[in-house]
Amino acid sequence: MIGNLNILIIDDEKNICLTLKDILSDWGCKVQIAFSGEMGLKKCNTNQFDIIFLDVNLPGIDGIETFKQIKEVQNNVEILMISGQVGIDIAVKAIKMGAYDFIEKPISIARIETIFKNILEKNNLVSKLNNYSQDEIDKYQMIGNSIQFQNILKLIDKIAPTNSKILIQGESGTGKELIARRIHRKSLRASKSFIAFNSAAIPENLVESELFGYEKGAFTGAEKQKIGKIELANNGTLFLDEIGDMNLQAQSKLLRFIQEGTFERLGGKKTLEIDIRIIAATHKNLESLIENGNFREDLYYRLNVIPIEIPPLRTRSEDLNELVPYFMEKISIELNLSKKNISNSGLKILKSYNFPGNVRELRNLIERLYLLNTNNDITEKDLQPHINRIMSSNKFINDIYEIENLIDAKKEFERKYLIRHLKLNNWNLTKTALQIGIHQPNLSRKIKELNIKKE
Repeated sequence: MIGNLNILIIDDEKNICLTLKDILSDWGCKVQIAFSGEMGLKKCNTNQFDIIFLDVNLPGIDGIETFKQIKEVQNNVEILMISGQVGIDIAVKAIKMGAYDFIEKPISIARIETIFKNILEKNNLVSKLNNYSQDEIDKYQMIGNSIQFQNILKLIDKIAPTNSKILIQGESGTGKELIARRIHRKSLRASKSFIAFNSAAIPENLVESELFGYEKGAFTGAEKQKIGKIELANNGTLFLDEIGDMNLQAQSKLLRFIQEGTFERLGGKKTLEIDIRIIAATHKNLESLIENGNFREDLYYRLNVIPIEIPPLRTRSEDLNELVPYFMEKISIELNLSKKNISNSGLKILKSYNFPGNVRELRNLIERLYLLNTNNDITEKDLQPHINRIMSSNKFINDIYEIENLIDAKKEFERKYLIRHLKLNNWNLTKTALQIGIHQPNLSRKIKELNIKKE
């Protein structure tokens, strides 16, 4: 059984219509018949069909004209053109107009069954793609109503349809990949691949092979050919995250690819021509890296055609009005827990905090509150311990950063680190030494050297 499909047969030969109807009905389809183009069009105006069999030679309006008018009212229907006497030029014309296939009479039932299965498979893939697209939109949704945020969204709408290269800069956790994905989704390449490559997450010696791929035997361990990220992104978008962490050798090869649009896999001789759009992102100051000789200036200007600077969350605290309830609902669904609410005083506490980890830190904080708080209403009292602990930790890090001398900074870190673990173990030297992985005599020497005294 093929399935519950709505079928229309438009043919002036009654025997063909009735024979097809009997067979398709046995397959579980709902079938209607029309003996002319005019009758078929009337049925199309009042019914939605999945597949239409359409004879080329019809009395009155011929099949080609009927085809055109059907597509005006039911653009997504699959049309199978049928005829007993027709030249190849008519068949080609029908296919170019958008017919799914062309079938000669007498009609082969086996052929129709194959075509139907192919159509169902295609529809299933389209349905999955649509569901995936919606899931992706939900997963990578961008939330915010501040002027800075809305200006970025307007810029995205303006530049997305172009092929210009884009450089996104902003602190960690501000949502650089979200912006890259939104640009891709609104671009003319939206139906093609979005391939992300994080330079900071790949060991330096593997960056080139991951980006450009390699041939079998290119190096020790290359047991089979590997397609690189650039090739996978062909006709789509390549997102180069943390481009500031890419080594100079890989930068040179990337620059050559950008200039020429071609490259060779490692160990390969065949030159590949690839069409991609590049979006790069970094939390580092690339101009400073250029001054220090750690980033190619020519690559910087190639990538920085359209710059996007993402403001940190602390400069747009009004976005918390939308972000907090959004994460509250999203996390409750992900964790399968009843939804919590945040009080006005709780929201005020969040707005007073500077969120060095930006939106990512906010999301993690809300997830922690869901897991550790039993109250459905999150108040200032519930938030304060978490905020204080984070601020205390940040203060410790900032204090270390303020020490200009490296040796003194190292000593201060060791001192605070050891005090914390000694406290956790009630100043038991044996347990502390075991926990932090050093010998007890070395711990005792460190305590004396750093002038650590039991509180």
